[in-house]
Amino acid sequence: MVFPITYKEVLKRLNRVDPISYGRTRNYADGAVTRLSPYISRGVISTRFIMEIILNRGINFKSIEKFIQELAWRDYWQQVWITKVDKINQDLKSEQQDVSNHGISKSLQNALTRIDAIDQAITELKETGYMHNHMRMYVASIATNVAKSHWLQPAKWMYYYLLDGDWASNALSWQWVAGSNANKKYYANQDNINKYFYSNQKNTFLDIGYEELVNMQCPEHLDIFNQPEISSDLPVSQHLSLDPELPTLIYNYYNLDPMWRHNEKVNRVLLLEPTVFKQYPVSPTCLKFVQDLMINIPGIQLYTGEFVSLLKDHNIKEVIYKEHPLNDHYVGHQDERDWMFDVKGYFPSFFNFWNKCMKELKRKNQII
Repeated sequence: MVFPITYKEVLKRLNRVDPISYGRTRNYADGAVTRLSPYISRGVISTRFIMEIILNRGINFKSIEKFIQELAWRDYWQQVWITKVDKINQDLKSEQQDVSNHGISKSLQNALTRIDAIDQAITELKETGYMHNHMRMYVASIATNVAKSHWLQPAKWMYYYLLDGDWASNALSWQWVAGSNANKKYYANQDNINKYFYSNQKNTFLDIGYEELVNMQCPEHLDIFNQPEISSDLPVSQHLSLDPELPTLIYNYYNLDPMWRHNEKVNRVLLLEPTVFKQYPVSPTCLKFVQDLMINIPGIQLYTGEFVSLLKDHNIKEVIYKEHPLNDHYVGHQDERDWMFDVKGYFPSFFNFWNKCMKELKRKNQII
């Protein structure tokens, strides 16, 4: 899976998106998915920017509603993170049931589940940083509902590898699968995997009916657990050359927007804080992707260290940064995130949130 790094290529990819086919085929291995998620998560383009591009095509809204709705899920998860803060690292709505361990199956980590489509997808994830969204649900279900692991460590393991890793989307989706952020657990059997990933495998531990699947014990070959050995080896800081008379824009792992105040005369610094990556480690592939994306922001410099150290070491007086839950310790002027809608705050149900969003679209006459 190839993800180009130039802003020009990202826009080309956006212009090739087929939102109608996406709605019909997104759950299939070869479905019309966009491959835009790494750029959304790294803040290169926003959900609002994508929505406006698609709406401006003048397509009947009903035929693209699923596409817009899936974009809105990302904003919804972010709103939950903003409201609940570190509580998203715990069982959010109810305690996860039937938990036997707080690690992750070694067989899952090593792509040895004996489900061919699953093992191929895990291998691809570790090599490229990509995993199909439907496949992520399968993996999460095996980890939490079959191997009986609490969701947190497996979720951190997957986040570590994902180029499009967004902790809110990742953690809360894992909780949804595990039943701690939903009314029930999510299960998929072998027939479901065969259907959507065009395999024909039989006689696996998932080749059973759903009633049997819900009540099954953890298969013996999945029943060895450990803590995922994940940590981030952050790059060495550049020697910064900053103009003390100019404001300093702070970029980070969640904001690499090339168009953010792009016409202003400012210092531009990509800040990688060790404390953030200790809590939410990411792979060398993810860190390289972030550094490669710096090419789109002329004059940007890399600083590895804490926010307070950056200000102290370089006598920075005026700071500007973008809104994000991990930035609540920043001090300075905060630019608002480029939200799709004006709908803010916590909604216990996505569809309560979505109904508010739909009302806003109708009020603004953005639905054709």
